[in-house]
Amino acid sequence: MALIISNSVTLPESEIELTAIRAQGAGGQHVNKTSTAIHLRFDIRASSLPPFYQERLLAMSHHLITAEGVVIIKSQEHRSQEMNREAALNRLVALIREAVKVEKARRPTRPTKASNQRRLEGKSRKASTKALRGKVR
Repeated sequence: MALIISNSVTLPESEIELTAIRAQGAGGQHVNKTSTAIHLRFDIRASSLPPFYQERLLAMSHHLITAEGVVIIKSQEHRSQEMNREAALNRLVALIREAVKVEKARRPTRPTKASNQRRLEGKSRKASTKALRGKVR
């Protein structure tokens, strides 16, 4: 089974280390007996991702990526281990897709003459209102 990142990039699940751990928080006796939380570890450098993907992920300043280039995701929001496993894998895919998304370059624009005029009229209106608040002589 492989995770589909994009049309041309897939990630074999053998490169992802999934460990079941005990979840924190409320849940009564159930939370103390069962290991429903999932701890996901993914080594970026040792993966079969294309070099572009690896570079973008390693350059990313994200709390889920360690200095050694390992992605660590802990999923414990669901009561079942299978749903937590699915959530962790989805978060990994979302992180990789976010890293390789190329932002469109912003082209700086100038304000129109009419918008400038409206802004200046608003400023002068506000100034005259404030000027009328002074003491009456």
